[in-house]
Amino acid sequence: MKKQLEVRLQELKAEYERGQKALDDVKIKQSALKNTLLRIQGAIQVLEEELTKQQTDISTENEIS
Repeated sequence: MKKQLEVRLQELKAEYERGQKALDDVKIKQSALKNTLLRIQGAIQVLEEELTKQQTDISTENEIS
């Protein structure tokens, strides 16, 4: 009986370690994804500002003409 308990304990410890590693991997991926989304958000903002600027320039040119 003791041997079975020891084996089961080792199995659970190994499973726990695999779970911890999987959780750590997910956290790393989450961090990388957040960074990617921040870069995309920044690019979107720059493009939106440029489009607004170009639209304002076109409107100004039309008023002058």
